[in-house]
Amino acid sequence: MKNRINRTYVLEILERLLLTPSPSGFTHDIMKLIAEQTEKLGYSMSFTKKGGGVITVPGKDDSRVIGLSAHVDTLGAIVRSIKASGTLRFTSVGGYMMGAVENEYCRVHTRDGRTYDGTILTTKPSVHVYADARELKREEAVMEIRLDEDVKSAEDVKKLGIGVGDFISFDPRAQFKDNGFIKSRHLDDKAGVASLYGLLELLKRESILPAHPLKLFISTYEEVGHGAAFLPPEIDELLAVDMGAMGDDLSCTEWDVSICAKDSSGPYDYRMTSQLIRLAERDGLRYAVDIYPQYGSDASAALRGGSNIRAALIGPGVHASHSMERTHSEALWNTIALLAAYATEPCES
Repeated sequence: MKNRINRTYVLEILERLLLTPSPSGFTHDIMKLIAEQTEKLGYSMSFTKKGGGVITVPGKDDSRVIGLSAHVDTLGAIVRSIKASGTLRFTSVGGYMMGAVENEYCRVHTRDGRTYDGTILTTKPSVHVYADARELKREEAVMEIRLDEDVKSAEDVKKLGIGVGDFISFDPRAQFKDNGFIKSRHLDDKAGVASLYGLLELLKRESILPAHPLKLFISTYEEVGHGAAFLPPEIDELLAVDMGAMGDDLSCTEWDVSICAKDSSGPYDYRMTSQLIRLAERDGLRYAVDIYPQYGSDASAALRGGSNIRAALIGPGVHASHSMERTHSEALWNTIALLAAYATEPCES
């Protein structure tokens, strides 16, 4: 199955996703892109009231419905206030270290559709000027955005149409290397979304009928904790696709598909997880089984939201999550291959 993936398609859609701003709560543009890609593949998408997308794929046996999810929303920020100096104070959207976005380029999106470029800095951005610039604790109170506009006062900023509550997106700085490395912000979870579309393209091109109907759920609020808190009620089990973390006492690498046995929401379904491990071993896929105690997923949100489902979690290994992330294309191929294997041979009901 791995050799039958349309790799060019997957990388092309991943790049388009990465280059489209979509912090949680500001996902209308990227959902238009998702809907267009869905239609091009010959599927249709319906929308939830929260703006998430649902794609239905017919299966052989209608006795149960398998859900697959990935989230298209990312980390970002919102304008908190406009300072007298003409800089912007912001509040974070999603959980990241302030040091991870310091000196990053960003864009401010106004309510009337205009965008302005800027840079995220501390209030003491130069070691040549501030003796304590290095020791300054990086937290929201000391971070600000320097706009690339001729503004010297709050009134100058307001004349641009910028106001409190406007969304701020981070420059992804996406790069696709010849040796297979992919580095960018927001691989969490646009690499997962691209993996789902790699699966859809494979199923359509090769006329593969899943064992049971699939409901693919593209969520838009995962980074703030309630992405899949609502699921279509016909879903019996959910396989979430999100990035695999890397670090101390974790075995996942940037080449692996991660199979998460437990995260902050507790252990995932034993039978689903066991079947995923069996399929990865059977098909010779590079995989890792890990525990992520500081991590939550769409499956976590669905379970906490009261969904009567069993759930599991997989995804491509990603280094430096919620910072300047990196993965390898092999992790995508392994993830798509495992998705295809599970769609055609899930665990017993």
